[in-house]
Amino acid sequence: MTWQRAQRLDADRLVADLYAQTGVRLVVEGPCAGGEVGAAFVRWAETGRRSVLKWRPHSRLEELQAGPLAVQKAAVQAGIPAPATQLSAQVGHAVAMVQELLPGEKVDLLDEDLLDQALRLNALQAGVLRGREDIPSVKLFLREDGPGYCLHEPLRQHSARGAALERMIKAVPDSEMPAGNDVVHLDFHPGNLLASGKVITGVVDWDGAARGNRAFDLVTLRFGIHHRADTNVTNRLDDVLNQLPESVLKPAWAHMSLRMTDWAIRHHAPTEVSQWFDLAEQRLS
Repeated sequence: MTWQRAQRLDADRLVADLYAQTGVRLVVEGPCAGGEVGAAFVRWAETGRRSVLKWRPHSRLEELQAGPLAVQKAAVQAGIPAPATQLSAQVGHAVAMVQELLPGEKVDLLDEDLLDQALRLNALQAGVLRGREDIPSVKLFLREDGPGYCLHEPLRQHSARGAALERMIKAVPDSEMPAGNDVVHLDFHPGNLLASGKVITGVVDWDGAARGNRAFDLVTLRFGIHHRADTNVTNRLDDVLNQLPESVLKPAWAHMSLRMTDWAIRHHAPTEVSQWFDLAEQRLS
C-alpha cells in the first residue's frame, strides 16, 4: 500500500506568497540540512540579515501563536537557546515563519559532553509554563491518529509485527502523561541541536512545542540517538529513563514508538522500519 507522504517546503513559492501577503521581500539562499518537512536559509532583501524560513502546512496562525510560538518565547526567557520568531503569517492553508538564525552547526553525533549539556537544557524546562494553562498540553495520540503523524493504520497494515506493536501501544493504561507545567519541545533530538565546537548554541524546530512533562523530551532524545551514539551515551540516557515513573515513561515511549514506526513505514526504507520496531519493543513488549 502507498501511504500519503508529508508535504515538503517549496521555499521559492512560499517567499513569493509571503511577499504578496506582507510586503516583506526575502531572498532564498538554499535549504537547511536535515529535517523531514524542510526549512530554508533566507536573506531579508532590505537589510541583508540572514534568517531561517519555516512553514507548517494545514495550520492556523492563531493556534501556533497560542501554542508552539508561545512555548518557544517562554523557552527563550528561561535561558534556553531557542530562536526568536521575526515574522509569521497565514499563507493559504499554511503558516509561514521567519526565525532567527542561531550560530552553530547541526549535531551529528551526541557524545557524553553534549549529552550533559542536553540534560542541563532539559532541566531548564522545568516549571517554565506554570500558570499558563492557556497553552495546550502535549497530546500523545495513543488511541487515535495525530494530525499527519502518529497514524495507526500504517502499523496495522504493514505486518503482523506492526499490528502487534500497535496493539501494545493502544494497551498502555494511561493514554496521556501526567499533567505538567514544563516546556516540552516535542522533537528534542540531535538533529535539532546546534553546536559550535563542543558547546550547544541552539535548539531549533519548536513547531510542535507544548506544555507538559519535560521527561517527554528525554524519551524523544533516546529515540533520536538510536544507532547514532556510542554505547556509553545510550546507556547513560537509559539510566536516566529508568528513574522515571512508569506513568511518565510508558506513555511517552508508546508515543515515540508510534510516531517513529509510522513515519518510517510511510517515508523510509524497510530496514529502518525494522530498527524502530526493535527499539519500540524494548519497553513495550
